[in-house]
Amino acid sequence: MLLQHHYQRCSKRLSYLLRHSHDYISLDGGWAPVEHILTALRKTYPQLERADLEAIVAQDQKGRYSFDSSGSRIRANQGHSVPGVVIEMERPEPPELLYHGTASRFLDSIFQEGLRPMSRQYVHISSDPATARIVGARHGTPVVLLFRAGDFVRAGHPLMRSANGVWQAEAVPPEYLSVMEREGSHEALD
Repeated sequence: MLLQHHYQRCSKRLSYLLRHSHDYISLDGGWAPVEHILTALRKTYPQLERADLEAIVAQDQKGRYSFDSSGSRIRANQGHSVPGVVIEMERPEPPELLYHGTASRFLDSIFQEGLRPMSRQYVHISSDPATARIVGARHGTPVVLLFRAGDFVRAGHPLMRSANGVWQAEAVPPEYLSVMEREGSHEALD
């Protein structure tokens, strides 16, 4: 059995295997056999048991992972960099406004080129400003961008939602974005 304090590091390794490793995930849904993932994780965590993997999935606050209905396969719900991985997502009507967290150093590029997925398949968009702020802080001085999702969809752009509630787009042109919050001060820039 894995010690609780190892769960976070093991989760990071799991994330890498399920999002970025050509060796484990299928292009059809991004699924990987649980036994193959356990074998890979045991190279670093020899005491890891299936119950540990289930606990990591259940305790993940962002809902990054899913088991299939049989429990024999596992996948990351989004964030793949492996070309060709197809994850089916919902296409519900979005709220009028969503949020994207970034770092201030990226603003010039974003307002010239829009949001691009970079090494991932999709741009990730948050449902609330607090989550966007946390995402932005991972990359530097956080900035929360207001994304006019309703206008975006009405203009014919596809917007999807993954199993864990993260909104995703192939790209977001700059005309749908404005700065909502920068470095702890609220700005209304339209």
